[in-house]
Amino acid sequence: MKNLLLLVLGVLGGFVLAHLVNKDPRGNELLASIDARISGFTDAVGDAYRAEVARDERA
Repeated sequence: MKNLLLLVLGVLGGFVLAHLVNKDPRGNELLASIDARISGFTDAVGDAYRAEVARDERA
């Protein structure tokens, strides 16, 4: 039960911290940069997956 409470407090603390960082222009730029990196990574993974599926369908 203690671990669950710590997890919930950590998640809530993370949301509060992200909200406060996002209010600052420099923090906003940082979060936008992180978001762009994550989007680039997920796009690359999705492209690789679709290429693999297309390769398997041709075989």
